[in-house]
Amino acid sequence: MTADPLRVRRLAERQRFDRAALDDVLDAALVAHVALVRDDGTPVILPLLAGRDGDRLLLHGSTGGGLLRAAAAGAPVAGAVTVLDGLVYARSMFESSANYRSAVVFGRCRPVTGQAKVEALRVLAERLMPGRWEEVREVTPKELAATLVLELPLDEASVKVRSGPPSEEEGEPAEDDWWGVVPLGTVAGVPVPAPGVRPGTPPPASVRGLVQKTQ
Repeated sequence: MTADPLRVRRLAERQRFDRAALDDVLDAALVAHVALVRDDGTPVILPLLAGRDGDRLLLHGSTGGGLLRAAAAGAPVAGAVTVLDGLVYARSMFESSANYRSAVVFGRCRPVTGQAKVEALRVLAERLMPGRWEEVREVTPKELAATLVLELPLDEASVKVRSGPPSEEEGEPAEDDWWGVVPLGTVAGVPVPAPGVRPGTPPPASVRGLVQKTQ
């Protein structure tokens, strides 16, 4: 009997089945690790910039990428994202863990073409760099030809979440024992201008907004 790839077997109580949980994970991540098996049997996995758009996950890369070309041709893929929310410090290393949200999406990608491709790139830009699309020049035909955008339907996905404090341990804690959770998150640092930027030029609104959003 074929194993069900959507079923979580270890710590099954952490699996989430509601669509909101899937959207929450995908919307919190900027990178998806996408895997497939080539025709010669070689497994390949690559990190790709990604963003959810409704019922699909948009993947972005170069037309020269072998993995993307294989995915565009219909090879089955698995895309995984993980958001690390905190480190869980227990009274033993065995019970120490991490709080996380993770999702794996299974399926076959479809290339996004024509004007829909431009719109998909805009959606990705807004997901990764909110507001930047309106600040820069339009995408050229040459750039579009060199860019591959794929959409992966969210019909088949598995979500797993761990949250909360460390698991209870037997025995009395020592008087000076401490246990709990250290939250983690992504924070934008101080913007660094490129060498060609005139000294004193302020960052654009999109950059200032991103920094403020993550503080």
